[in-house]
Amino acid sequence: MTDERFARIRIVLVEPSHPGNIGGAARAMKTMGLSRLVLVNPKRFPDPQAEWRAAGAQDVLEAVQVCDSVDQAIADCHWVVGTSTRSRRIPWPLKLADGVVTDLLAQPAGSEVAVLFGRETSGLTNEELQRCHCHLQIPANPEYPSLNLAMAVQVVCYEIFKQAQAPGAPAPAWDQPPATMDQLEGLMAHLQSVLVARRYLDPANPGQTMTRLRRILTRVGLDDKETQMLRGVLKDLVPEAALDDKPPT
Repeated sequence: MTDERFARIRIVLVEPSHPGNIGGAARAMKTMGLSRLVLVNPKRFPDPQAEWRAAGAQDVLEAVQVCDSVDQAIADCHWVVGTSTRSRRIPWPLKLADGVVTDLLAQPAGSEVAVLFGRETSGLTNEELQRCHCHLQIPANPEYPSLNLAMAVQVVCYEIFKQAQAPGAPAPAWDQPPATMDQLEGLMAHLQSVLVARRYLDPANPGQTMTRLRRILTRVGLDDKETQMLRGVLKDLVPEAALDDKPPT
């Protein structure tokens, strides 16, 4: 099974606590043609339980990338999905698995894509979910909506595999590559510094201003050139010499 889009999709497990879930996720991925597994601060890995649960997917485990943070795991990604079961105070673009996968497979050629799965007990944090362009939900029995981590990975990977087999419209052409998450984070930090310098944003009481601005920019889907242009506008408004070295968080 070869699909060039699959090579650009990474499954990211954030702080998994049980190595069996890592092995189960690797097996789920391989059965659906995916191979790029990224772990953020796993509690136990490598571990014999991961190898045992992976069954015939040891090659996926051997190629695992381990990162220290979500930002590191997705820095070069152009489109990021976060799995979520809870509604948020500030709503984010949200779709069920099939709708998200349709959008995922329609990303421009060359786009790196990540699907984030959170901790077994608490999922993804609000801050991590704000790093995502879209949130994904798997519909389940409202009386018991909890899915095992590896099972959730299986559901999403199956949807990717299924939709990839169906004929569809080619990804839309664009004159510039999409912005990476690293570029977006640089823009957000620059924007925050400028807003503080111009006294639009009070660093002691920022409220939800930056969260809402982040939602706008992720929803728009900036490309590489647009990100550079906006950074240029910000630099013209407030020269770098007038900015603090470290923008407030």
